[in-house]
Amino acid sequence: MICMLLVAGHGTILETQIKSDVTGLYAHLTGVPKALLPGVGGKKILDFWWETVNTRQLFSEVYLVTNADKYKHYERWATANDFPVENVVNDGSTTLDDRLGAVADLELAIRSRQLQDDIMVPGELAIYYELESGEKSYTRGIVEVCPNTHRVMRFFEKPQEGVTASRLASVVFYCLRKESLLYISEFLIQHPDVNDRTFGKFWEWLINEEKIPVYGMKLPTGFQLIGQVGLSDYTKWLAHYSSKQQLSPSKPITCRSFARVGLMGNPSDGFNGKTIAMSIANFWAEVTLMESQTLVLLPHPLNDPTEFGSLQDLFRISRKEGYLGGLRLLQATCKKFYQFCSEQGIALSKQNFTLKYDTNIPRQVGLAGSSAIVSATLKCLMKFYNITDNDLPKPIRANFILNVETDELFITAGLQDRVVQVYEGLVYMDFNKQLIDERGYGEYVPLDMSDLPLFWLAYLGNPSDSGRIHSNVRQRWLNGESTVVEAMKSFAELTDQARAAFQCKDWPRLAQLMDENFELRRSVYSDDCLGPGSLKMVQLARQFGSAVKLPGSGGAVVGLCMDTERLVEMKRAFQEAGCVFCFIVPYDPSVQGQN
Repeated sequence: MICMLLVAGHGTILETQIKSDVTGLYAHLTGVPKALLPGVGGKKILDFWWETVNTRQLFSEVYLVTNADKYKHYERWATANDFPVENVVNDGSTTLDDRLGAVADLELAIRSRQLQDDIMVPGELAIYYELESGEKSYTRGIVEVCPNTHRVMRFFEKPQEGVTASRLASVVFYCLRKESLLYISEFLIQHPDVNDRTFGKFWEWLINEEKIPVYGMKLPTGFQLIGQVGLSDYTKWLAHYSSKQQLSPSKPITCRSFARVGLMGNPSDGFNGKTIAMSIANFWAEVTLMESQTLVLLPHPLNDPTEFGSLQDLFRISRKEGYLGGLRLLQATCKKFYQFCSEQGIALSKQNFTLKYDTNIPRQVGLAGSSAIVSATLKCLMKFYNITDNDLPKPIRANFILNVETDELFITAGLQDRVVQVYEGLVYMDFNKQLIDERGYGEYVPLDMSDLPLFWLAYLGNPSDSGRIHSNVRQRWLNGESTVVEAMKSFAELTDQARAAFQCKDWPRLAQLMDENFELRRSVYSDDCLGPGSLKMVQLARQFGSAVKLPGSGGAVVGLCMDTERLVEMKRAFQEAGCVFCFIVPYDPSVQGQN
């Protein structure tokens, strides 16, 4: 079915009264077409129609017919509201005297666009309602309807008092089957006078004279701003629907996702291996979504700078942090979210929002800062659009986050970070190829977090880009190089042993496995690839007898020191070496209020 929006009227009473209003309250609306006047909640009147038509997904195409005088207004509206500009039809008229009339406008759109489908005009089917107290029948098209069959028996275009006892008013909202479109041309031939080419006259002729079966549906409420209405009708409409709005605006939605540390098995998550990772409360990314008139992505003042103290300041910031802030992550997540919902047949309401983010996760040290922003953004979007876990289950959500980064932003990454940020807490992950090929995701098991030992974290104060840490290992793995293939199997074995250590709370054994994890990684990745900064931190930790490994791609180390008396001394040594040192606070999602 095709939807046709007819907005080609000239010289309406409302437009004239706005222009001549002496109060000056409506001066800014002079020349604005009735359909584009501001309505409730910042939306234009036409926005309500387009939102309803667009979200119902019932129509193959939607056309809008206007005149040459107002064409530019509707063209601008179309580009701002995702309405296809090529579907805005210009009837060429510029004044009331050279207007075509509503029926001729409809015929022009059908003929010029060669339309051959059922058409709905916002029939047959006619929509009607019962006149409210004070509404006069001579201002509306009035229908007489059979109460049993709902067939429209008679139609009267603005009848005088006494012509009919019916109080059922048509709302100029009709559906025409394609077989009935021929009647439009016949009507125009029989009614050459433009004053007779209104839809009211057309239905009066079609029902009363041609006896074409037309059926109706009654609305449960009144209908506003149809026909020739004045400024008082417009202000009354605004006041009525403004009072129906909620007294307070929608509350902002704020969601957090946490940094993670890979405790065992990484980086084998990208090689069908196994890992154990833990979300930590020390560092987080937080995204806030607020409903708004237009969709706005707010840049972060530090991570997406647009103002600088000087050219030298710009140079230093750009040299240190590059050009890739968090704004691209918000945009890519929104784009991928819309794409996912479209492909899954999930209808999204036509609501706009403003997104902003904040994060304290240090950059370029391999703590999953980028995926944390994507994850928090996705949480906000799911809450805003009421997308449930059934619509987007946790394992698929982790895939979604990874796809945002790999497909949209070309970030080299594996599933581990996304899984632990979706599940949260301490998570065992098996990325078995057969599992992933069969169902699209691996085996993800939350582990008990009670009585964990004290882990510590240190990272470089001035890190370099961590993206180069993976080097050519992936290509070597794809080529089937035995050294790499066997190493990834060994990572998986270490992870299974570490899982047993967590379950038995055998912390000395876990510390031993962490050291083995690092040495295995070092045997596959060259020292140059691991980076001199990471190697120095590992050496420093071992001077104090602490187990140590890389929690991510590089720039940071995570450790477990069984000799707690040496922790303070080790912390001081790291700080004196120019590193940032902290004790890890595990994030346990089962603990209420920890967020």
